[in-house]
Amino acid sequence: MEKILQILRELRPDVDFESARDLVDGGILDSFDIVALVTELNDAFGVEIGVLDLTPENFASVETIAELVDAKLR
Repeated sequence: MEKILQILRELRPDVDFESARDLVDGGILDSFDIVALVTELNDAFGVEIGVLDLTPENFASVETIAELVDAKLR
């Protein structure tokens, strides 16, 4: 999960992701370039997050992003 936090911080250095647990309800995800985020996750973890994975549930929090990446690694 630390690598995911690092990617999020690099893409949005203005957000404190330690306190912003809910990315969707907090409106943080709305301000993300989701393509850049998915590209960074795919590159960093060697996974293939696709269009069908782009649901609010998968990107609701740092934890749910980590769960998505973990699922893709299996």
